[in-house]
Amino acid sequence: MRTLPQNSNSGQVKSTDELSSLMEDVLARAKKQGATDASVSVNHDTGFSVDVRMKDVETVAFSEDNSISVVVYVGQKMGSASSTDTSPNALEAMVSAALDIAKVSAADPCFGLASRELMSNDYLDLDLCHPWPISPTEAIELALQCEHLALSSDSRISNSDGVNLSTYKFCYGFANSYGFLGVVNSSRHSMSCSLIAKEGESMQRDYEYSTVRNAKNLLSPELLADSAVKRAVSRLGARPIKTQQIPVLFSSRVSSGLFSSLISAISGSNLYRKNSFLLDSIGQSIFKKGIRIYDQPHLPGALGSSPFDGEGVLTRNNVWVEDGKIAQYVLGSYSARKLGLETTGNSGGVFNLTVDATAGDFKELLSEMGTGLLVTELMGSGINILTGDYSRGASGFWVEEGAIKYPVEEVTIAGNLKDMFASIVAIGSDINPNLTTRCGSVLIEQMMVAGT
Repeated sequence: MRTLPQNSNSGQVKSTDELSSLMEDVLARAKKQGATDASVSVNHDTGFSVDVRMKDVETVAFSEDNSISVVVYVGQKMGSASSTDTSPNALEAMVSAALDIAKVSAADPCFGLASRELMSNDYLDLDLCHPWPISPTEAIELALQCEHLALSSDSRISNSDGVNLSTYKFCYGFANSYGFLGVVNSSRHSMSCSLIAKEGESMQRDYEYSTVRNAKNLLSPELLADSAVKRAVSRLGARPIKTQQIPVLFSSRVSSGLFSSLISAISGSNLYRKNSFLLDSIGQSIFKKGIRIYDQPHLPGALGSSPFDGEGVLTRNNVWVEDGKIAQYVLGSYSARKLGLETTGNSGGVFNLTVDATAGDFKELLSEMGTGLLVTELMGSGINILTGDYSRGASGFWVEEGAIKYPVEEVTIAGNLKDMFASIVAIGSDINPNLTTRCGSVLIEQMMVAGT
């Protein structure tokens, strides 16, 4: 991918109509310069964020980003280029750069646009855009209020790591030479509060956050501050535990990572490269019976919703795991062709990945675990998708007889993802609303926990 520099005469994309016209212009230029087929994507993102810490404003950052990229095909050869400059001369140069790359690239019979019949300009409106009419001054006041509530509620909160509030509007467009043209407007607003608690020689940090499409659904400053305080204070006095094999409960704050690894292992890009521990796994029982994992791309207003994927293919409700068995792979058109299959409409990833609950709420999972480790934070990235080996630093709480006893830190949890998936005995109903993966806490029957 070539990125062309922005210059002082760059055009500024402002509206859906302008995005559509811009994409049509680029496609016409690509055809005129000799492309067999082409696709173009455009982004126009605007918003701001504020950071306050210890009663002072640290940063106020405004952003307005424009970017455009084109993919061209010359027969079975492909080239791509991108730019932040949307002036006519820059667009012409971008298309020329992509074609120059295509002409010297190796041919690949799997290159090309997605199947025409999988696209439609009559796509769903998923209610994703809710701009927040808040000024930077109002945002600062809200952030300062949240921090004040946190600092004044418990004497053990000795310091603040800051409160952040951000609001952004995104406009994404995609079009190709098959006639597909789609533009999606969306918004995302978030607020986070990070605190440091101290008692004696013990000092701990924790946080709370809220991320939504519609600002009306943000946690209030009072609830955000209260939760951040409780989380930070609860970590005081943390200590290691002895090395042992025990049940491990991944809280809903971290459990989504387990299923991100699953999706990575059954994604076409890893499968056709043979870089996955789940090669040829269709129909295999990877989880216990009753576990179901699937996409819900059309949930109105949800963080992971989208009417079409990164190739213009209309999204659909795909089931990845049915009754514990792998039902299908996660595919875009290129990886599907490599594997002799058809795209699942997941170019660019999954949409509102959902893991059905098999048990009750968080307290019920604690009770079912009895004695073991509750994991609330993970560190490092020790996951090998080729072998499934898993090893990550962790912190959380020691649990006995279904009750939290004391905080735990400086431990490592290890295993193999295939064994871990097979050992999942319960999935809770306590879905984390701040994530695109809709999953509750996950109880694994046994894992090795390395401590003292």
